[in-house]
Amino acid sequence: MTSLQNATPARHFLKKRSAPALLAMSAVVGLGVALTGCGQASSTPASSAPTTSSAATSRTAETTPSSPQSTAPSSTPPITPAEPALCMAASLEGSLDASGGGAAGSVYMKLIVKNTSGTLCILDGYPGVSLVKSGTTTPIGAPAVRNPQAPSAGPISLAPGQSAAAVLQYTQAGNYQDCTQVPADAVLVYPPSATDSLTIAQPLTACSNADIALLHIGAFAP
Repeated sequence: MTSLQNATPARHFLKKRSAPALLAMSAVVGLGVALTGCGQASSTPASSAPTTSSAATSRTAETTPSSPQSTAPSSTPPITPAEPALCMAASLEGSLDASGGGAAGSVYMKLIVKNTSGTLCILDGYPGVSLVKSGTTTPIGAPAVRNPQAPSAGPISLAPGQSAAAVLQYTQAGNYQDCTQVPADAVLVYPPSATDSLTIAQPLTACSNADIALLHIGAFAP
């Protein structure tokens, strides 16, 4: 009886001490599980998202077509400078220089034209020349004959203010016995290839005969 009574307090004492021990052991196990879970979560690679983004960027760069603007030809045509126009009578001022003298019944004059416009123009060849009454454009007699000994040397670029000259030979009307003499007041000049004319005052005696050529003209020269 005595041994049974002694055993009961011993079991009670073990029971009282085992409860805290079990609680402590459970806490330790729980903490280990928690730490294990944290370790597993932290072991996930952090660089997986950037790697996916880099790959997507690479694929986008490979599939994106190049800009068409880099290969498209320019649609703007090149600008071509305009060619200078032929000199018209409206842009010229004419004069006669009779200081060249004469021989064998002829007078040699320089027929001078000056560019009075604001733009460059081209003279090329022989002018058309006739004797006229003042205020008219009707030739008296035959027009000037071109002198083959004074041909054109090529186009002349006549800048504003510049001049060119052609040699005009006038034969005295009195040299021809059958000449029907008519007083003329001016020389009518058509620049090469022009459709308008200019008039230079110059009193001369003309022949109304169409078969008598009193005038011979050379090509313009600088």
